[in-house]
Amino acid sequence: MEKQQVLVLGAGYAGLMAALRLAPHTRVTLVDPSTAFTERVRLHERAAGRPDITHPLDALTRRAGIVHVAARATRIDPAARQVTTDDGRRFPYDRLVYALGSRTPDPGERAYTPETAAELHKRLLDGPGELTVVGGGLTGIELAAEIAESQHTWKVRLITGDKVGTGLSAKGRAHVRATLTGLGVRIEEGRRVAGPEDIDTDAVVWATAMTANTALAEAAGIALEATGGISVDSALRSVSHPEIYAVGDSAAMTTPAAGALRMACATALPAGSHAASSIIAETRGRQPEPLRFRFVVQCVSLGRRDGLIQMVRADDSPRERVLRGGLAARTKERVVRSTVSMLRLAARRPGAVPRIPGMS
Repeated sequence: MEKQQVLVLGAGYAGLMAALRLAPHTRVTLVDPSTAFTERVRLHERAAGRPDITHPLDALTRRAGIVHVAARATRIDPAARQVTTDDGRRFPYDRLVYALGSRTPDPGERAYTPETAAELHKRLLDGPGELTVVGGGLTGIELAAEIAESQHTWKVRLITGDKVGTGLSAKGRAHVRATLTGLGVRIEEGRRVAGPEDIDTDAVVWATAMTANTALAEAAGIALEATGGISVDSALRSVSHPEIYAVGDSAAMTTPAAGALRMACATALPAGSHAASSIIAETRGRQPEPLRFRFVVQCVSLGRRDGLIQMVRADDSPRERVLRGGLAARTKERVVRSTVSMLRLAARRPGAVPRIPGMS
């Protein structure tokens, strides 16, 4: 039997994992304009001066036999099962994996975002001045801490409409506040700003909640949830177009144990692997299994020498138990390194991935 053609849109954590797992079983074409995989969970480190957080895609995909198309998908035609790219080419598919991730809402020309970390670092080299980070979630916390620790000529301020670290326990929030304050970060809670122009500062980093990159799906008539993510079933198939799978930040994923899955590397890798398992099952005439996932911890960097490991329940609600300080920082670093190690394992031995706890 001829292998099915699977088209994967997006080479982030979820898309790349799906492509690598599928490669031995199907013909895989990976569409992404970049020639490198970016460790998105290290963007705050890149802003602070880490020289590189990328890995050549070819080093991962070549051995697996994946065809990488360095272009941007511009149109999905579900009726024809075809994707058009920005260079005018058309690619047919039997199955499509939509893994275009998420983005920080565009704040305008006066602000940087985590995605423009390299440009932000160049601006920091032109200092001194005051940098204001907008957003008190984990992304904003990590950015503020990393920059305050490494860029001593800059004053750092963190503005949030709520409290800093609202998803953390009381102990976790207290440690984050103490560490940020110790690094010289000025925290302003309960302050809402409409845009960068409302802030009197030398530079602004917009680190508010991310938005799913689903404009392409919406234009194709693929069903979305009110949250903006693609509506999927328990096997991660689109509820309106079951030949299309959606994974990672682009998908509105849920499990019985965890409820709605937040956007994170921790959810993207298992989702990419599970979508691959579902497609493999279909090609063998079997019914795909439902995604099973539960949260265990939240890992937060607070510079290079401090961190927080927040223990959480299956639904991501915080427990009181936390790990703090240097041990937490080293644990977070091991977790971050393990994501790339898992992708390399998927390139060498894709069948071994489902045997890793938390993967399927």
